[in-house]
Amino acid sequence: MTENSNVIVVGGGYAGVMAANRLTQRDDVTVTLINPRSTFVHRVRLHQLVGGSDDAVVDYREVLAEDVRLVVDSVTRIDAAERSVTLATGGTVGYDHLIYAVGSGSADPGVPGAAEFAYPIAGLEEAQRLRPVLDAASAKAPVTVVGAGPTGIETAAELAEAGRAVTLVCGGVLGPYLHPRGRRSVARRMAELGVTVLEGPGAKVTAVTRDAVRLGDGRTLPSEVTIWTAGFAVPDLAARSGLSTDALGRLLTDETLTSVDDPRIVAAGDSAAPSGLPLRMSCQAAIPLGARAADTVLSRIAGEQPSTLNQFFAGQCISLGRDAAIFQFAHRYDVAVWFHIDGRPGARLKEFVCKGIVKHLVDESRKPGSFRLHRVSGGAKRQELLRAGRGEAVATAAGTADGDIPATAAGRTPATVEHVA
Repeated sequence: MTENSNVIVVGGGYAGVMAANRLTQRDDVTVTLINPRSTFVHRVRLHQLVGGSDDAVVDYREVLAEDVRLVVDSVTRIDAAERSVTLATGGTVGYDHLIYAVGSGSADPGVPGAAEFAYPIAGLEEAQRLRPVLDAASAKAPVTVVGAGPTGIETAAELAEAGRAVTLVCGGVLGPYLHPRGRRSVARRMAELGVTVLEGPGAKVTAVTRDAVRLGDGRTLPSEVTIWTAGFAVPDLAARSGLSTDALGRLLTDETLTSVDDPRIVAAGDSAAPSGLPLRMSCQAAIPLGARAADTVLSRIAGEQPSTLNQFFAGQCISLGRDAAIFQFAHRYDVAVWFHIDGRPGARLKEFVCKGIVKHLVDESRKPGSFRLHRVSGGAKRQELLRAGRGEAVATAAGTADGDIPATAAGRTPATVEHVA
């Protein structure tokens, strides 16, 4: 008879829920999920919450296995030596293994006035705070969305489709991940919706005031509501706990997602930096990473050698209002290719993907161990970069043919990456 193992999962997002559900396939494993909210945030729908077409939450009873104990609290410190975590409400919880899946949130804009006058939407409470502000603004009030990754594009399109006067400030190019063909398609759709798109080096925000946005080229844009989508950051829990992190605070791990400091701590999702080459922040990466993290823990409990990371990407899905979207296909190593699906077919595909995300979690909760996408072949480019020992330089060369650096290899930072399905 094997001894029971207590596993704590810190964070109840896409990666954390997948990991917690998957761990329940062993009867001798007790799983506790610690999360600051009592509901699961379907983060890829936050722009819909802002636009009023979805609440972006799902009851944990729908996506979490019955055998997982949910503790609604925040972890303030991980004590690796004592194998325990300290909770914000007081007390500690011990563990035999811990999965670190704290995700990411809004980054400090670093622009004068932005923290005071702009509205970030990387988290549920932030999006909920913005919703009544938009409701109170007149229909003709100028709205500025800062950041032209998927979150910025989706938010701008959602609001423009609802009749808002929206300006999208790119700070560079529209949709930097997209292939030029896909970028042109998105630009056409934005024009149809009446969104004013400002691109180029001069279209960088240098200051935000209560009723305006100032750009690097000297322009001042009237803005009654300014929405900030440019950048994500990870919580500092790992660093505060004395664990090794990369420069942005992601937990450093090996290719099995095991912390370089402690074999009993495994990371998954946006807050993981395997081999110092973190994957693109997205639920597309988070769910397979959650499955891989759980498999690593289960292998260790069984006394087996864990398998290494084998991540692949399909592309990027961006909604453009309720009636259109684009699915930008990509190489498995996350560089966009010429092919995409847009318009109404794209919208149907996007909705299928969003529903499919929840279905993956539900299926794993009912039949733990059933998820298989993290085992699909696709990690050859990553292994090449690891062998080369100079990841970013090689990644840059690999990405130039399609005009984008593969995020899986180059390790895009939270300041340049977006969450997508």
